[in-house]
Amino acid sequence: MEKLLDLLSDEVGAAFEKAGYGKELGRVAVSNRPDLCEYQCNGSLAGAKQYKKAPIMIANDVAEFLKESKAFEKVEVCPPGFLNLNLDGDFLKDYLNRMAVSPKFGLDAPEKRLKVIVDYGGPNVAKPLHVGHLRSAVIGESVKRIIRFMGHEAIGDIHLGDWGLQMGLIIAELKLRKPELPYFDESFEGEYPKEAPFTIAELEEIYPFASKKSKEDSEEGKKFKEEAMECTFKLQSGVRGYRALWKHILNVSVTDLKRNYDNLNVTFDLWKGESDVHDIIPGMVDYMKQGGYAYYSDGALVVDVKEDTDTKEMPPCMILKSDGASLYNTTDLATIMDRMEHYHPDRMVYLTDKRQELYFEQVFRCARKTKLVEEDTDLIHIGFGTVNGSDGHAFKTRDGGVQRLEYLIRDINNQMFQKISEGREMTEEEAKETASLVALAAIKYGDLSNQASKDYIFDIDRFTSFEGDTGPYLLYTVVRIKSILKKFAEQKETADIDSLVDIADGLHKYTNESEKKLCMQLATFNAMMESAYAELAPHKICAYLYDLANAFNAFYHETKILSEEDEEKKLGYLRLLKLVQEVMECCMDILGFSAPDKM
Repeated sequence: MEKLLDLLSDEVGAAFEKAGYGKELGRVAVSNRPDLCEYQCNGSLAGAKQYKKAPIMIANDVAEFLKESKAFEKVEVCPPGFLNLNLDGDFLKDYLNRMAVSPKFGLDAPEKRLKVIVDYGGPNVAKPLHVGHLRSAVIGESVKRIIRFMGHEAIGDIHLGDWGLQMGLIIAELKLRKPELPYFDESFEGEYPKEAPFTIAELEEIYPFASKKSKEDSEEGKKFKEEAMECTFKLQSGVRGYRALWKHILNVSVTDLKRNYDNLNVTFDLWKGESDVHDIIPGMVDYMKQGGYAYYSDGALVVDVKEDTDTKEMPPCMILKSDGASLYNTTDLATIMDRMEHYHPDRMVYLTDKRQELYFEQVFRCARKTKLVEEDTDLIHIGFGTVNGSDGHAFKTRDGGVQRLEYLIRDINNQMFQKISEGREMTEEEAKETASLVALAAIKYGDLSNQASKDYIFDIDRFTSFEGDTGPYLLYTVVRIKSILKKFAEQKETADIDSLVDIADGLHKYTNESEKKLCMQLATFNAMMESAYAELAPHKICAYLYDLANAFNAFYHETKILSEEDEEKKLGYLRLLKLVQEVMECCMDILGFSAPDKM
């Protein structure tokens, strides 16, 4: 189904052609002067030089032919040659009726279905999620859903940090605390216990304790760090007991991570980590050496990624350190190689802090230069800004620590529960369920409504408000529509709202300006989704949702809906409401949250 602006441009382009000018001059845009008109075309100004004619004369010629068009109810020529256009009501009604009964509201299926791996999340095993993990999870989940909605295959990979020194630190500390465990007895040949020798709470205490100890500038600290490095080496070398203990760490941690991500309505298709590519790194290194891509510089193995067009310094991509150890670069390149072999993706999208922009530029260039990816494989990095507190610095707890994501969600849930419980007829269970939905919308919309690359202030009071550009405001709008439709069904003494208000029966022509503005906002859905997909930008969906909610609420306050005496007109209003609800809930689902039935 064609986008509305494309249809209007075709109409105006045809009029330009009939008047003897180029069809390409008929491009229509939303008016930047809504007080004068809804749409405008400035093609006459662009064509003046080409046709050696005053713009106003060209515009007048075109306007004559636009009188025949059924797309516009008003066509005006304004000096020095603007075409001011207002949409015809029947044309808009027909467009929305087609949109209402089309799959995905008329969004066209892609010519070629792509396979896209979205790499987001990236937490370290054995460490609790904190507020810094919020953006990767929330933006990545929405980007994945945008790709799927557009008809492509999207595979979400969490890419765990599960193989570095932090594993050695945990194992070394466990060895000190519980030396009797069979994992440390290299002569042990029996079956290791199925149950982990620690809980998630113990694990989360062990890691920061061990990490702090390893950084102490004392004999004990240095000795402990050496032991941790030795444990890391044994783990990565395949020592049986260390591998078994590592699996316990992984299982306990991943179980807790899944619980926390579930609370954010974030899911992953792949729970792979750095460890999954450890065994293929030697082969990749040999391939880079033999292919003449990698060389030694000051003992380290590197690949030059500088290009002649570079205007800034671009250091080589290091593959192995001088001691032969691998780096994040090594793991990420091996992961790219592994993904190409097993999934053959057309595109790989990475979501991390924007401060890693140079790092990913190096890795992507290295992957291309060494031919780890095919020429037409897209490698995309979405760098996001930081979540800040009201002081403009990174979000912290009252005591200055990093806020755990679990506690942040809990606090917002409690705040929403208090708001929803006040003066509303709900059971405690209903209030808790509703509060969790509203809190999730507050958190996700509060983040996603910002352009990803920008820092933003996490203002709990603003995000949880039922007014303004917030998630709860959007949910309240959908709940208001549900309430109206439910009341109408009760008037008709039925619970079957869908058959009672069937959009397929058709919308009517708008009856007032606020209704027309609502219809026009609805009609931009396809163009908005294509733009959000092209830029992988959830904030564009947020902006559309907010504008749609405002347009609906303006219409609601100016229009008698259930008290309308003309039954056909009333049904037309209700069908429009149903379409607004379906589009809003579709957008919310793509953003990763949903609306309750009542608030």
